[in-house]
Amino acid sequence: MIDVNLFFYVGIFLAIVGSLATAWGPGVKDPIIRTFNTEVASIGVCLVLLTYNHVLALLTLLATTVVITFLFCLEQLFV
Repeated sequence: MIDVNLFFYVGIFLAIVGSLATAWGPGVKDPIIRTFNTEVASIGVCLVLLTYNHVLALLTLLATTVVITFLFCLEQLFV
């Protein structure tokens, strides 16, 4: 059986690493890499929330994916 604490600690690590990559990511011009940087942080947050509630983790993943996609589409329109 997988320990629930493993999800929590891996989620914290991914959220920190993803946040740092997103902070340094604006220097990257490739939109795919910038999307991956933000998705790593969102998956980390979802893993942390997964230790508490499965529905909460799924809704967070869906909401962050929609918001990130919308922001990148807006950015492409104004560039």
